[in-house]
Amino acid sequence: MPSAQNEFVAYCCELLGSVGPCVARRMFGAWGISTDGLTLAILADLGSGEKLWLKASETSRPAFEAAGCERFVYLAKGKPMSMNYYSVPDEALESPQQMAPWARLALEAALAARQPKSITNGAKKPSAGRKTTPSARRRSR
Repeated sequence: MPSAQNEFVAYCCELLGSVGPCVARRMFGAWGISTDGLTLAILADLGSGEKLWLKASETSRPAFEAAGCERFVYLAKGKPMSMNYYSVPDEALESPQQMAPWARLALEAALAARQPKSITNGAKKPSAGRKTTPSARRRSR
């Protein structure tokens, strides 16, 4: 018989299914929920019971804050640390249809996090052990 915790994990995967098939994996004492290799949510207990947290970005953070969602904050070595995950509005936990817009925001944040932070001009830096003197460059041609 599945435990209540495993049932909640499965339910959260079902809730987020509008963005693609979701898979839950144990990680760091919590659960990570992903689709196509992109982590879009975590399930973690910060002392008030297991809770679903969705990935946010600079773009989506205002929507989460306007809905009264809490930022994911945990203690590390006695100091509060935060991650770019927010709790879910209570009504979104009621059905996949109500979760769909929040799931899309989380997926967009996961996609944005995957993108490179800056674009380089394609020039390669010389490696530390490689000679870059004019004579070394002539010999390598």
